[in-house]
Amino acid sequence: MACRESIAARPDLGWFAIRVKPRHEKSVFRLIEGQGLEQLLPLQHVRRWAKRTRDVQVPIFPGYVFCRFDRSSWARVVQTPGVIDVVRSGGAPVGICSEEMTSLQRLHRMGSAMEPWPYLPAGQTVRISAGPLAGVTGRLVEVKCLTRLVLSVSLLQRSVLVEIDREWLVVAN
Repeated sequence: MACRESIAARPDLGWFAIRVKPRHEKSVFRLIEGQGLEQLLPLQHVRRWAKRTRDVQVPIFPGYVFCRFDRSSWARVVQTPGVIDVVRSGGAPVGICSEEMTSLQRLHRMGSAMEPWPYLPAGQTVRISAGPLAGVTGRLVEVKCLTRLVLSVSLLQRSVLVEIDREWLVVAN
């Protein structure tokens, strides 16, 4: 699904991927939050071993924070400490498809265990018909007899994997 929107074509609010310095995702997230802008930073729980075991939260999309803003806020976002730039195409910031962002937000709010997954340019598109993610669409992947749904952010060519019940899936049109 090609779902790209340029900031020039959308005078209203749109979602954009903000490229940030390595390991600055959480600080940029807090700074953007302090500016009163809507933002999203999906995290995953990871167990790290360094002399002792500890659970930490790391970004699912390392190097990116998602932010919703309009044209007038663009310069303010780029000037935020830790921000490298807005993801662009041909010099113009490229918006993220609203359906992809809505699915990602619902997944984030649900608190389900998520993990990064390689971007799949082709695959069966499915829609979840029941459960807390009813209405969400994504690409289906079978892994060791478990049904898993991959939700993709086309602009970044990144995806997130979530396990769901097989009975909830229907083929999307």
